[in-house]
Amino acid sequence: MTKSQRCLSAVALALVTMATAGSAAADEYIFKAAPQTDINRVYRVNRLTGEVGACQYALKDNSVGVTLCYATGEGAGPQSEPGDYDLVASSHEREGGIFRVNRRTGEMSVCYVLPPDTVVCTPSSR
Repeated sequence: MTKSQRCLSAVALALVTMATAGSAAADEYIFKAAPQTDINRVYRVNRLTGEVGACQYALKDNSVGVTLCYATGEGAGPQSEPGDYDLVASSHEREGGIFRVNRRTGEMSVCYVLPPDTVVCTPSSR
């Protein structure tokens, strides 16, 4: 293999590595809207750690508004075991919470915003 072929191979390998890393990073979070029809809240979960967060839009005088994101509270932080976490919204139109599910173990918990400003989750169960 010539020097220029080796260089091209190294560049190609670097590009493949970057593309793979970028695709993995893009899949790190899953987002799901709360099923409640009169709020504009969106939840996110880290697929590997299970950490849950939530944000929503709020009006602010003389501006286009603000994005309010809630702190992670009890049970909503990273879980003790890595998993393959996802979010599932119920079909209940008045439900402001969302289910965090671990696709590897089948465990579920319910996460919601506890007023005034914290995302919390119930203990996981099967």
